[in-house]
Amino acid sequence: MLAAVLIAVILFAGSIFGQNDSRKSYTFHGRVEKVNRKTGTLTVNGEELEGWMPPMTMQYRVDNLVVLNQVKAGTQIEATVYERDLTLHDVKVITPVRNK
Repeated sequence: MLAAVLIAVILFAGSIFGQNDSRKSYTFHGRVEKVNRKTGTLTVNGEELEGWMPPMTMQYRVDNLVVLNQVKAGTQIEATVYERDLTLHDVKVITPVRNK
């Protein structure tokens, strides 16, 4: 029984992640305000995504937790986002924060 439930969860998760290709994608730009390694999220002051989201500061999950070690408050980033999905995909550092 447990094995059947586990297989169902894996298939469901796979179908959700596979749906990103059929959704409209946007190029997201913003400035990191906070990194939360405990929750695997970034708080980002994002620019407007025309046709979907006004400029706002929000907390986002990231698709690759390694990103949390590459950014800090003040870092400018670019990422791909999909409609109805608040995960930042393929995050790239645009302007790193300089150490003082």
